[in-house]
Amino acid sequence: MTIKLVVTELDDSVPGIRSVTLSHPAGKELPGFIPGSHLAIEVADKFNAYSLTGDGVAPRQYTISVLRVPDGVGSAYVHEHLNLGDIIDARPPRSAFPPVARARKHLLIAGGIGVTPIVSHLRAARSWGRDAQVLYTFRDGYAAHLADIGELAPDAELISDGPERFMMRLREVLTQQPFGTHLYVCGPGPMIDAVVAAATDAGWPTSRVHMERFTMDALQPGDPFTVRLTRTGTEVEVPGGTSLLQALEEAGVAVSNLCRQGICGECRIPVESGTPLHRDMFLSEDEKASGTVLMACVSRCDGSALEVTL
Repeated sequence: MTIKLVVTELDDSVPGIRSVTLSHPAGKELPGFIPGSHLAIEVADKFNAYSLTGDGVAPRQYTISVLRVPDGVGSAYVHEHLNLGDIIDARPPRSAFPPVARARKHLLIAGGIGVTPIVSHLRAARSWGRDAQVLYTFRDGYAAHLADIGELAPDAELISDGPERFMMRLREVLTQQPFGTHLYVCGPGPMIDAVVAAATDAGWPTSRVHMERFTMDALQPGDPFTVRLTRTGTEVEVPGGTSLLQALEEAGVAVSNLCRQGICGECRIPVESGTPLHRDMFLSEDEKASGTVLMACVSRCDGSALEVTL
């Protein structure tokens, strides 16, 4: 399912970041969304997902902010070819990074463009009267949504003097939270890893630490294996350096997918036998341990064969 959207505003005021406002062509209300949702828009003949930063209750517009990434086809299209009045296709909002409604407090930590889903979380916290605290680290002069953060959280801590200062303050903040606080972090991969490690060192249980990653590090090619599709009996060879998703597509098997980086959860497929080699950032540790599901875009087989429900 896709929806048509029109570009109604473009903002290039922050270097390297383009904020895009999208509306229904007829001005109608758009599908609502929960905080932390992303919107997949068609750019350069494929769908790329970007975090929504606005209010998800009866929205009349969607807003996204896109970082210009070197060699990034999608971001290049948004920055160089998207114009006011353009009509684009989009998939309805989805979330893999929602707030926990029962949390006593929400500790929101953003790094760089990772502020986008954090803004959405903060809007919801203010709307529902939930306690929220914000730490936002960025390079001076390259911070998106500073005005939104300032309006929604005047007491937010804005840290632009380097990762050492940020980590020092983070470690202090982690020890000052009331029981029942949940932590949410989004930003560059190394920054997320550092935040999660600091939370673990401070005794935070993994169930109270939530993250969203925008990209995956380069993965090793992996060993070849065979996948058997139990509904048809078809066997597909997956060579080293070729993802399971790609091999299935080349064999004419349609698998719903979006990010192709193990982040969004769209290409989740059930496993009937064999041992998955999980390399995604979506499944919980319990789901990975069960061995009953995998993300076809990045995960492989820890052995020579898998059987999946396709």
